[in-house]
Amino acid sequence: MGDRRPYASAVRAEQARLTRRLVLEAARTLFLRDGYAGTTVAAVAREAGVSGQTVYNAFGSKAGLLTRLFDVTLVGDDEPVPFAQRPATVEVMGRTDPRALLHGYAGLGLVLLTRLGPLLAVVTAGAAAGDPDLRALLERMDAQRLVGTAGVAARLDELGALRPGVDVERARDALWTLNSLAVWEHLVQRRGWSPQEYADWVGRAMADAVLAP
Repeated sequence: MGDRRPYASAVRAEQARLTRRLVLEAARTLFLRDGYAGTTVAAVAREAGVSGQTVYNAFGSKAGLLTRLFDVTLVGDDEPVPFAQRPATVEVMGRTDPRALLHGYAGLGLVLLTRLGPLLAVVTAGAAAGDPDLRALLERMDAQRLVGTAGVAARLDELGALRPGVDVERARDALWTLNSLAVWEHLVQRRGWSPQEYADWVGRAMADAVLAP
């Protein structure tokens, strides 16, 4: 009789993954309904039909739960594939037309902001109110964007596309600023631009800021 241990291990791993998904969806429901401060791990556990210890074992803390929910929402699934290695990102970064690359990068940013949607509103509101967990999450998001824009700037430099006087670091910083959450909030949430108008403007603004004429 064959060894059933690998099969049993695979079944347990899949069960654990399904449980994590249930917990994340429960957390999404409660965070959006009650806010971050008004949501407890115990409430998430009840909503998901699991024990509080199960939630702690899987995510470590309420902050860890929110961070994982943020990450899964950002990329659209729970597969362990970084955003930089996703097909859409690889396609954009492989473009050889600098303006097309920047417009594609702006489009990727729009996809991410659209996915995050209401969850991002919960995070920004809580951070503005002084919650340290949510401030840390936004700082992490900014740091990740800086890494992303550094990659874009390096690619533009590789293509010989940067304007005279703009080095990779200066290009990185300009792209990071123009692609920031603050710009989205100002133009879309406060001034009523459509998401596509925002993405088109960001693409043009990034090109004007860093590309050679």
